[in-house]
Amino acid sequence: MKKNQTNKLESSSPTVDSTYIQQHLANERTFLAWIRTAIAIIGVGFLVTNVHFTMKSSLSPIGDLLANIIGISSVGLGILTIIMATAVYMKKITAINNQTFRAPKKTVVILSIFIIIISLVFCIYFLIA
Repeated sequence: MKKNQTNKLESSSPTVDSTYIQQHLANERTFLAWIRTAIAIIGVGFLVTNVHFTMKSSLSPIGDLLANIIGISSVGLGILTIIMATAVYMKKITAINNQTFRAPKKTVVILSIFIIIISLVFCIYFLIA
């Protein structure tokens, strides 16, 4: 190594985050998985809306309403998922560094309930359409 590189390595001190590198990287992977989930939820909303309006001539007004509800609620749930994932990610950073980590059960339960509700509306839509 060159002398400049050696001095840079010696002069830099470890950060608090570097003590728990593996946990922080796992936290980041979990955050990115939630973001992918949010994108998929939003994509399902767009897919339902697009398919619905492609078949619009053969569907009822109730089908129109359900397609709109699925589309809007999927986008809303996707945005809510991104917001909640970001909040949980930021809280985990501090919790990991302070060694006070607790699994976020409420977040998972709330998002699961919303996904179940949208899925039920989706099923009703397909039964009517």
